[in-house]
Amino acid sequence: MGVHPARRGPPVPAPDRMLTHLRQALALVRATPGRRGHTVSLENCTDVLVAGDLHGHVGHFQALLKLADLAAHPTRHFVLQEVIHGKFRYPKGGDKSHQLVDLFCALKGQFPKQVHYLPGNHELAQWTNRPVMKADENQNRRFEEGVTEAYGPAFGPQIYAAYLDLFRALPVALRTPSGVLITHSLPAARFLPVFDPARLETEAYRDEDLQAGGAVHSLLWGRDTSADAAANFLRKMGCDLLVSGHIASEDGFLVPNDRQVIVDCAESPAGFVLFPADRVLTHAELVACVRTL
Repeated sequence: MGVHPARRGPPVPAPDRMLTHLRQALALVRATPGRRGHTVSLENCTDVLVAGDLHGHVGHFQALLKLADLAAHPTRHFVLQEVIHGKFRYPKGGDKSHQLVDLFCALKGQFPKQVHYLPGNHELAQWTNRPVMKADENQNRRFEEGVTEAYGPAFGPQIYAAYLDLFRALPVALRTPSGVLITHSLPAARFLPVFDPARLETEAYRDEDLQAGGAVHSLLWGRDTSADAAANFLRKMGCDLLVSGHIASEDGFLVPNDRQVIVDCAESPAGFVLFPADRVLTHAELVACVRTL
């Protein structure tokens, strides 16, 4: 992954104001209608726009937000996923991807019932302090450095701690009224027999949930896209179709089996899916709802 230091992002808010926004967003995430533990059954929902992994790409976020047009569509839900650990850098080398978390916080304040942020394995790695390495760079360290570079040594550590609190609170699974499940990924076949969806419905994770093979870890890190794995996972989750991310695609999306669609927004073309949630869809109908920027 190349490093792009020059791209300009949104203005960075005043540190004290950002800390307030983060704490408000955390409270709103926890109060999302339909929430049970770390899952959400989407309420008052007629359609859903799901973005692929964004990895700090503010431009793609802004284009998707314009397409979502949430004010004009009060029963439309907008789902972001895996927002952090991007390629855009501050002059001293810090990762700018926290800016997209900041934008989510502002958007959650405007549309608290319509906007959702699914964490990926990168958010999990950040909050559990298990470094992710890419191109010989410690992505966790770059993210923390970016926060300090943006907000200064006085506020940086407080804001960084607030980001981690937010990541821990984010829902890891969303269900539409029509039986479509939205998660970052799905457990590998070898972990499915011990995967317990009830572990996702608790307010506090156990340490083992976050370890390899645990419910949350396997949900966010798994790369098994076989038809059997998808079908068995959906059966356990009580859903019919799956929209996920996690796996990069040069085309912006993948259709690995007859139950799943994978979207990716980290590069161009950027894949997303905007689908009706008030009626049951076939897999072919869901695939037909995929678009790219």
